[in-house]
Amino acid sequence: MPTQVTNYQCPACTGPLHFDSATGKLQCDFCGSSYEVAEIEKLYAEKDAQAAGAFRQAEEQAAADGEWTSASGSDWGADAEKLRVYSCPSCGAELICDETTSATSCPYCGNNTIISGQFHGMQKPELVIPFKLGKEEAVKTLKAHYKGRPFLPKSFSDENHIQEIKGIYVPFWLFDGQAEADVRFTATRSSVMVTARERITTTRYFDVRRAGTVKFEKIPVDASRKMPDDYMDSIEPFDYSAMVPFSTAYLPGFFADIPDVSMEECSPRAEVRAADTAVEAMQRQVSGYETCIPVGKDAQLRRGTVRCALLPVWLLSTQWEGKNFLFAMNGQTGRMVSDLPVSRKRYWAWWGGLTAGITAALTVITVFANWL
Repeated sequence: MPTQVTNYQCPACTGPLHFDSATGKLQCDFCGSSYEVAEIEKLYAEKDAQAAGAFRQAEEQAAADGEWTSASGSDWGADAEKLRVYSCPSCGAELICDETTSATSCPYCGNNTIISGQFHGMQKPELVIPFKLGKEEAVKTLKAHYKGRPFLPKSFSDENHIQEIKGIYVPFWLFDGQAEADVRFTATRSSVMVTARERITTTRYFDVRRAGTVKFEKIPVDASRKMPDDYMDSIEPFDYSAMVPFSTAYLPGFFADIPDVSMEECSPRAEVRAADTAVEAMQRQVSGYETCIPVGKDAQLRRGTVRCALLPVWLLSTQWEGKNFLFAMNGQTGRMVSDLPVSRKRYWAWWGGLTAGITAALTVITVFANWL
């Protein structure tokens, strides 16, 4: 899984710049200068844009062929000269860093690695949502999540461990298109008549049909093989109003993955979500009934354009007793999901203390009863 950290130099002092999620600007670590992203893009002559006509042409071609059409390319331009790629020998993740990085650690398994490979052409994202929540917010959320968990191994709650959390731009395929749904339902209405001798309930059954077209935009499917799909589903949704054209100027200070799961491999998940959404939209149009159960459905998809986007995630991966455990937080909204281990030593120590306390209490009660 490709991962990239790109560093820009400060025009004032040549020190490294990093993207500050709080201000939305690039900050210098040495002289304190700050710059707009567009300003640095212009300085480095690397602002990326595609003509609107290319999007229209891709969408028209997709509609004609009935297939998904990618709107993303693989031309990194001058950026390619400054990037290096290597594979993590521990978990197999494929990572990309800038030319000044000589050693780093894998954000997925924590394995330390030396950079040696040369960057080569890979899928270039088209869109990005910049980080809105900084590392301080991520660490605070993680600490709050760990609090009150007595069976958590101490190595997990250590401050040094928590500070290892990393900001990663995770790649997603965003699917556009529309679904034509035709759904049949069995619906019921009930009425009650009460007499002096009995209570009579009458239930009437109805065949209901709803059909229509639902347009969908940017259905997200994560394109990272090392990132669990259920984790990425759990930290949705992202606010697409903050999405901007991709630029490497947003990456300094963060990792960034490049898709290693193809658009074709991801499309079935997007199609299922589109079809389910269309059926649910038809069901919402059925009203005036007490129950409404789908008994037959047909959803035809009209596939459109697919774009590659990088979405912000704070990630902490740890191994415990041979197993991997993951904490992930939406770097824009703060929504989080985690998988935590249980320390058997702490568990049995707690259980032993509880048992001893109960035994002591029972002994006192027995002695007191015999004394009486």
